[in-house]
Amino acid sequence: MVSQRKDDWKTLSGLDLDLQSTKNSLDELGVDLNEIGEAGSPPYTRGVHSTMYRSRLWTMRQYAGFSSAKATNERFKLLLERGQKGLSVAFDLPTQLGLDADDEMSLGEVGKVGVSISTVDDMRQLLDGIPLDKVSTSMTINAPAMVLLAMYIAVAEEQGISSQNILGTIQNDILKEYIARGTYVFPPAQSMRLITDIFEYCAENVPKWNTISISGYHIREAGSTAVQEVAFTLANALAYVEAAIEKGLEIDSFAPRLSFFFNCHNDFFEEAAKFRAARSLWYELMSSRYSPENPKSSMLRFHTQVAGVSLTAQQPLNNIARVTIQALAAVCGGTQSLHTNSFDEALGLPTEKSATVALRTQQIIAEESGVADVVDPLGGSYHVEYLTKKIHDLALEQISKIEALGGSMKAIEQGWQQREIHNAAYQHMNDVESGKRKIVGVNHGLMDDETETEVLKLDPAVGKEQCLRLEELRATRDAQTVALCLDAIRSAAQSEENLFPHVLHAVKNDCTLGEIIQALKDVFGTWMAPSGF
Repeated sequence: MVSQRKDDWKTLSGLDLDLQSTKNSLDELGVDLNEIGEAGSPPYTRGVHSTMYRSRLWTMRQYAGFSSAKATNERFKLLLERGQKGLSVAFDLPTQLGLDADDEMSLGEVGKVGVSISTVDDMRQLLDGIPLDKVSTSMTINAPAMVLLAMYIAVAEEQGISSQNILGTIQNDILKEYIARGTYVFPPAQSMRLITDIFEYCAENVPKWNTISISGYHIREAGSTAVQEVAFTLANALAYVEAAIEKGLEIDSFAPRLSFFFNCHNDFFEEAAKFRAARSLWYELMSSRYSPENPKSSMLRFHTQVAGVSLTAQQPLNNIARVTIQALAAVCGGTQSLHTNSFDEALGLPTEKSATVALRTQQIIAEESGVADVVDPLGGSYHVEYLTKKIHDLALEQISKIEALGGSMKAIEQGWQQREIHNAAYQHMNDVESGKRKIVGVNHGLMDDETETEVLKLDPAVGKEQCLRLEELRATRDAQTVALCLDAIRSAAQSEENLFPHVLHAVKNDCTLGEIIQALKDVFGTWMAPSGF
């Protein structure tokens, strides 16, 4: 007798599962295993590079940032010393919202969930001693992305490194902020203007930089299914492509620098299949609609972060197992870059110990597990190919619904994606609360006596210190030059002129993040998204 644990069997995202997938399962979906292609060739289901990790491992890019720029710089150097290959910067909430550390709205939040950056001098401290032409840096910043990238360029130039040679990514994905995350500042149309200005400026001046990381990660963290994550992310990507083309940019001038950012949750096979499906679907959408000549324009390259929402405060050491499973799925799915969460992140920011364990998890997968030794190790599996096709087809259906509403921007303004995510999250919570979906330590495998976990304690003085630094800067800089720089930004914002050169000039002349964003608010205004209900 087979022990039946559930009334019905589904993936974490609700896709139906038979006891076993067979050739008949694939035939019903129109999948021919002889036609799934090869890695490095369209539709890139099996990977964007023909040799994948045999040629080069994914970038091990641990997300880090807390307290002051100096403290975060020390963490960066520690991680680089221990084998990390790229930087990934977490900014505090005031920075994400374009507020200076001494803004009254910043009180109590400076340095809490990321590093505080208000000035180009903060950026100097953050990047001190780091060779910016050799280390790739990813910055999770959206509404103020142009300002933070301008600061980064200014610091690189001070190091003697041309903007032509810096490497990295800015997230710069505002649509998912309206959908799922909330750190937007400006109305949608003006936000899209900032993004396409970045596309245009970087195509000419910062050619090695990924100008956007179109993110499904936060959509999934908000409670979406795997299908919704793919669909909403690619629909947003299409909106960015359309906006850039409307601005007059040629598809091959910016599309090769589009990058993506996905979540990797607990359902191992569904997640590996999700990445395979996303690659093939993006290729089909780009090639059929825009006919790019550069193959890189239709390649979906992506960074992965394992699922923060899956981490439990109960029995936190169990999170090491969760992170390992998720990271393994991302590698089997062909990610280009990976962050592994630390086991204590449901309790606080990672300690040095937990961050090292997270990095070592990637290194063990790369060097000891064998999964990086062959291309697409799960390719050809009846089960994985079934899930890949299902996710592909269902995501395409969702994209069609969004386009029937007028595209991502129109659907966001109506709250459609928000409602769909709320419904999926509510269903998942019901499954957990009813015991239908078991979470170890939460509703299964409970323990009364748990070992206390060390939690990182932040210096409460960081906010005061940042305010003092800003006070000193304002007292010593050239106030007249600052005023002229901010006026130039307002003037450019009222025209169709590209804003980036003006923002770059402003940060080089000690205009602060908050001052530049306020100058843009003076022209663009602000916006409040619908709740989705």
